[in-house]
Amino acid sequence: MAALAGRVAWVTGAGSGIGEAAALALAGAGATLVLTGRRPEPLDAVAARIAAAGGTAVCLPGDLTRPETAGEAVAEAVRRFGRLDILVNNAGLNIAARAWRDLVPGSIDAVLGGNLSAAFYCAAAALEPMRRQRDGLLIHTASWAGKYISPISGPAYTAAKHGVVAMSQSVNVEEFRNGIRSTAVLPAEVATPILDRRPVPPDAEERAAMLQPEDLGALVLFIATRPPGVCLNEVTISPTKNRMYGG
Repeated sequence: MAALAGRVAWVTGAGSGIGEAAALALAGAGATLVLTGRRPEPLDAVAARIAAAGGTAVCLPGDLTRPETAGEAVAEAVRRFGRLDILVNNAGLNIAARAWRDLVPGSIDAVLGGNLSAAFYCAAAALEPMRRQRDGLLIHTASWAGKYISPISGPAYTAAKHGVVAMSQSVNVEEFRNGIRSTAVLPAEVATPILDRRPVPPDAEERAAMLQPEDLGALVLFIATRPPGVCLNEVTISPTKNRMYGG
């Protein structure tokens, strides 16, 4: 039997990058997938790949910075499938003008809203059915910037990802009695489309040396297939050629 047969997983930011890789990995292990992101077309493409491999996926596109979107997605997932077992809390964004000298209230709000508030909305919504089940797993895409401070990611993104790590740990503090586990994943550079938002995007050779989305998909699957009595509180992962060491 597939390791995740009968499980329902909700992946945010599922249309590309880490979210896409995580969705494909979980579906390959037998999970039913609920896919959320801003743009319907990439979600549909991921769902089609899952269906072609014999899996089940539904697309619930939406803007997760809206406080209502997460609750609506969870309610629909539970209506369709009766439960929610895994949240891959992956949606996020960054901006090119990210240094302190360039930040303005609107850009600050965009980065904090897209990386921290949206993650909180999703976690809070997912915890409702998980408490009823007395079982559930939350996996949050944080960042190397959630542990180490450098100018590369920008102060707003760095602060948001530190917040995601704290959020994840606080879930474990409060919810372990309900059989709920939470993991913060802190990757260094991953070759995903978010790199295009850097002031100087890395070239193809630099991206080839980074972690690849499939590496994170495999990690998400590993976390999701640990026994219920095991909680991986935090996982930090980097490429061997980790440019973050050199600033």
